[in-house]
Amino acid sequence: MGASSSKPEVTSALSDSSSAMKNEKSDYLEELSRSTQRLSLNISKPISPSGAITIDTVEQWESSISSNPKLELSRTILNHQDIRTTLQSRAAKIADAHVFNTNLDFKTGPITNQKSSGRCWLFATTNVLRYNVMKKLNLSEFQLSQAYLFFWDKLNKANYYLELSIEHADLPVDDRLVYHLAEDLISDGGQWDMVVNLLETYGVVPQALFPESLHSSLSSPINSILKTKLREHALILRSLASSLRSSPRALSEEAVLATLRAKKESLMKEVYTIMSATLGVPPSADEKFVWDYYDKDGKAAKWEGTPQEFYRSVATDKYPPADSFSLINDPRNEYGKLYTVDKLGNLWGGRPVLYVNTEIEQLKNAVVKMIKAGLPVFFGCDVGKFSDRDAGIMDPGLFEYKNAFDITFGLTKADRLRVNESSMTHAMVITAVHLDSSSKPVRYKVENSWGETAGEKGWFVMTDAWFNEFVYQVVIPKALAPKELVKVFESKDKVVLPPWDPMGSLA
Repeated sequence: MGASSSKPEVTSALSDSSSAMKNEKSDYLEELSRSTQRLSLNISKPISPSGAITIDTVEQWESSISSNPKLELSRTILNHQDIRTTLQSRAAKIADAHVFNTNLDFKTGPITNQKSSGRCWLFATTNVLRYNVMKKLNLSEFQLSQAYLFFWDKLNKANYYLELSIEHADLPVDDRLVYHLAEDLISDGGQWDMVVNLLETYGVVPQALFPESLHSSLSSPINSILKTKLREHALILRSLASSLRSSPRALSEEAVLATLRAKKESLMKEVYTIMSATLGVPPSADEKFVWDYYDKDGKAAKWEGTPQEFYRSVATDKYPPADSFSLINDPRNEYGKLYTVDKLGNLWGGRPVLYVNTEIEQLKNAVVKMIKAGLPVFFGCDVGKFSDRDAGIMDPGLFEYKNAFDITFGLTKADRLRVNESSMTHAMVITAVHLDSSSKPVRYKVENSWGETAGEKGWFVMTDAWFNEFVYQVVIPKALAPKELVKVFESKDKVVLPPWDPMGSLA
């Protein structure tokens, strides 16, 4: 009892001695490891001590390569052949069959085509939503208006950029943040939470009510004009902010902000003028329309209501988009955490972009569960890596680079994100999966938005190995997601990534 130990003192001494021995052993093992590493390092002299490429350097490379018959054969063939087709693996193409044993029970059509625009996320979203529309209205083919959502998204992104310009008017114009925000200020791309903002605010309409225009399918000309005007607008607002804050009248910040926003609205009229001339004037979200159509039995039918009503009563079903969230696989960052990207959004004051980071197996499990529940899956990936547009194959083993060049690729998924080698560049829809005897995914059927000439009449096959490396995002309803991940999403306790983080890339 009391403060002193009830055990004999010798025990403490033995304990201290044992601890010291353990520490010495640990130190010895660490030093041994360091010594082994030093011995294993290949310390050698460069051919060119200055670091420049010299004639001797090239001659030594050439001597090595020219003595390798396999590399010489590559030189014979590849200087006049496209490596994207010549190096495709026959074995991979045979293995990556467009055959799937777990499919959705309902087929939609037609295959859509985003053409020369970056609207894949809007096409993926409308391709998901049309399942509900076609089922409810008994349709054989149908498209929602992608141009309608595109109009409202771009108009709001312009406003978002000018609001950020007001918010950060005190920063130097060459500040990294200001410069970054001005780079791709009204990208065609977007993220799931951004499309939820559009759907909840503006609803949707059939494509017949707001069809494609030339510049919804060919966006670069209007993007160029809009970016030029918006950068000019940002400088006007920055100059006005400086004048207002240095005014001898000592205006309150509330008065300064009100004046800046009034000016911004007059500038935004120019943006609306350009957009409405090139894309058309879209229906208002609360304006009633009449849509006449034929069902798949050839019977004439009619639907009346507003875009918001069409979205809520026809385009959504048991799992509304607003009740779904993004699972991501970003191995750079801690799993089981909620992430967002600073300054990323489209509707000012709207729903923020949120990601729950988790293991890749969780994303696969989500896909399989949704397909079995009869739900198409919105997902984000880096489509340009180890894929072929014509064959419609996404497979890390598709190209025989090792045989042709005697090289291997050593970057991990985390490495690719860290060094700007990869990011989410494209959104598509998974509609089927092929499972092995253990119910593990082997490959996935993907609905793209590049028209019928790409892939297998518009459809792609994605291997499970490709999913591991280049799929970053899967959107799942909260009702079907693991409870622990829903808890993370609803916690709102988020880690804020910088605006230039690769997770801020827009599909």
